[in-house]
Amino acid sequence: MVTLLYFAWVREAVGMDSETMTLPAHIISVAALLDWLATRSPGHAEALADRSRIHVAVDQKFAQPDTPITGAREIAIFPPVTGG
Repeated sequence: MVTLLYFAWVREAVGMDSETMTLPAHIISVAALLDWLATRSPGHAEALADRSRIHVAVDQKFAQPDTPITGAREIAIFPPVTGG
C-alpha cells in the first residue's frame, strides 16, 4: 500500500488531499504513476496534464520521472514551491 498526497492546486483538481491504495504491478516509476493517475478521473487528468508544473517526492525525497517507486510508502505530488 502507498499513500498518495496531493498539495495546493493539485489537491483542488483531484478533489482530495490523499488516498491510500495498492498500485498495479506495472507501475514502477514516477512517470508510470503519473501516466496511470491521469486516467483515473477528469480531475487527475487536469492536474497532471502539464508535467512541467508537477513535482514529486517519494518517501520525502525529491524524485525524477525515472525514480523507482516500488516499495514506496508515501508519494507526494505538488506544484513548484517558492518562498521568501
